[in-house]
Amino acid sequence: MFSGVSEVLCSRCGRDRGLAAPVEALAWVSERQGDRTTWLCPACARAHVRDIEGKLPEAYW
Repeated sequence: MFSGVSEVLCSRCGRDRGLAAPVEALAWVSERQGDRTTWLCPACARAHVRDIEGKLPEAYW
């Protein structure tokens, strides 16, 4: 049965946000590109913070 909640996975490592502790789930980073939203887990966001801040395309990470 569809609950209306979509699964959120990290676009880099595939980690599932639904399995994270509630406090950690708040630290996930979202990025909107057109009509598409991608997510990064806290570990991947920390590893790529300079790339994110520099607005580098994800292909260069």
